[in-house]
Amino acid sequence: MAAPLLDTHAWLWWMRRDERLGAASLDALDGLPVDDRPGVADISLWEVATLVERRRIAFDRPLVDWLDTASHPRTVRVVPISAAIAADTAALPRALRDPADRIIVATSRVEKMPLLTFDRAILRLRLTARWSAL
Repeated sequence: MAAPLLDTHAWLWWMRRDERLGAASLDALDGLPVDDRPGVADISLWEVATLVERRRIAFDRPLVDWLDTASHPRTVRVVPISAAIAADTAALPRALRDPADRIIVATSRVEKMPLLTFDRAILRLRLTARWSAL
C-alpha cells in the first residue's frame, strides 16, 4: 500500500486518534514503514496554525511543540511546494477555490501520492486518486 498524502483534517484526526478517520485508516497509517511515512503538504502546518489562531482547535501544549512532533520525519514526510506543484495549481479548475486545498491537491498529483481526504469539494471534483485503507 502506497503512503498517502494527508489532507490537513486527516492529519489532525490521525494525530488526535479521532474516530472520524476510522479504525482501518488509523491502523493502516500507523503500520506504514518508517521509510514510507504519510505525506503532508507544507501548507498544512500553516492551516493548523490558522485554526489555532481562530480558536477552532486547541492543543494541550504550545502550538510549536505540537507541530514539531506532528511533522517529525518519523511521523510524516512534509512535502514542500516545488515549481511543479505551484504550476499544477494553475491547471486546477476554478471550482476548487481554497488556496490551501489547491496546493494539497497539486501536491498529491505531482508527487503521485493518493490523497486521504473527506473534503466534499475535493472528492466531488475527482482531481486526484483517493487513498483508502481497504
